[in-house]
Amino acid sequence: MAGKIFYRKRAKFSEADKKPRYRVVAVLDLNLRVQAEHLRKKELEMIAMEADAFLIELEDESDSAVSMH
Repeated sequence: MAGKIFYRKRAKFSEADKKPRYRVVAVLDLNLRVQAEHLRKKELEMIAMEADAFLIELEDESDSAVSMH
């Protein structure tokens, strides 16, 4: 069974920034330790490919129309 890497966009991000825009939130069924705080999409894809894992992007709170409360 392949593992899963859950990630989301950084909270403080603008299109003008040249900084990495993604953050790993959780890892399921993988022995993986992430050293960087923020990653680029290409870096996430390369890690997932080497770890034989799926990448799952989490929704932004502002994008979600359904409230959990």
